Order: sequence, then structure tokens, then C-alpha cells
Amino acid sequence: MALPESIRVKLSSEDAGSISITPVVVQTMPLRELMDLILAAAGKDAARVRVLLSRGNLVNGASRYRWQPLDAGEEEVGALLALFPDPEPGRDFLPDGCVKVVFHGPSTRLELTREIAMRKRMLHRNSFWEQMVRTASGGVPRYVTYSYREKADEYRLAITPGLLRQFREQSRLLTYSALAAQIANSPLEYLTLFVARAGAAR
Repeated sequence: MALPESIRVKLSSEDAGSISITPVVVQTMPLRELMDLILAAAGKDAARVRVLLSRGNLVNGASRYRWQPLDAGEEEVGALLALFPDPEPGRDFLPDGCVKVVFHGPSTRLELTREIAMRKRMLHRNSFWEQMVRTASGGVPRYVTYSYREKADEYRLAITPGLLRQFREQSRLLTYSALAAQIANSPLEYLTLFVARAGAAR
């Protein structure tokens, strides 16, 4: 039996510690949209995808999705997975395609989108994003994988003392003082960068 193009999905809250009864929303979701959620949880692993489809439920963040279990065959799942990108270890880091970065430290995780970090402070010609991505590019970020959650290729860059000094100086360009203070004062160890593929939907 061919997989349906759309599925009725029940969506409810999974907020930890909540004792209130939250409403269940029923919606018709394109199968491709459901697959985005499944791949974010399972990766492009046919066996795990088949299990999740047949299980009929998935928790994503604070939401639980439930649907009528689907008994998908190997060929059906294979054809479905072929619609999604594969990791490409040989892809060069393209600064202009970078859409999000995450600074990591022993007890720190600072996430910045291009939209937020591109905002310029008054009387400044450059943004934090422009300078930070240029600096990171010079460090030659290493390809990690394709992130189905972010719908982008994932790269990683170790933050050397020299890079840390530059990022801290550049943080003064951020329009959000709290973020600037965290970058300036946190012991950062590495940077994750996400690069969207040209023409790919996000």
C-alpha cells in the first residue's frame, strides 16, 4: 500500500512538570512535513524511520505528535528518504550561506541566528555577524554532517585563544548587551555553524 500524501495528526503539549490538561489539536499534515520531524529525531536511517512511522507517535521539543500507525515497506521508505538531502563531507564552508551559529563552552550554549546578529548598532557600519563569520571562515570550519533539524549542513570550528579574543572584541557590535556579555565572559571552546544549501527550503 502506497504511503498517503497527507496524514491526520493529533498534536498535544508535552511540557515537563505540567499538571494542566492541554487541548489536543487535530490537523492534516503533509507526509513530507511529518518526515521533517521524524528525520530530525532519527536521522536518515531507514530502519529507525520505519519504526517511528509504525509507532505512530513522536515527541519533538514540548509537543507530541500522534497519527494512525503506518506500515511502510523498505522500498517505500527508501523512495521517501531519497527526497531529502544526504550529508556531503566534501562541501566547502560557504560563509554567505551561514544562517545560524552556536557557541559552546563547558556550561555554555549561545545560539545566534543571522537575523539577530546582523542587526547593527547605531553609527556602526559592520554587524557582529559579518565580522564573526568572516573570522570563523578563516579558521576553516570542519564539516560534520547534514542537520535535518536545522535543514542545513553543520560545520564545527575549535575556538583557539586567538579566535576567542577576536570574537570577544567583535561581541561589542551586538545590539543585545546580555548576549555580548556572555560571549565576552564565557570560556568558549568551539563554534557550530549551519549553512543552508542554495535553493533548499527552510
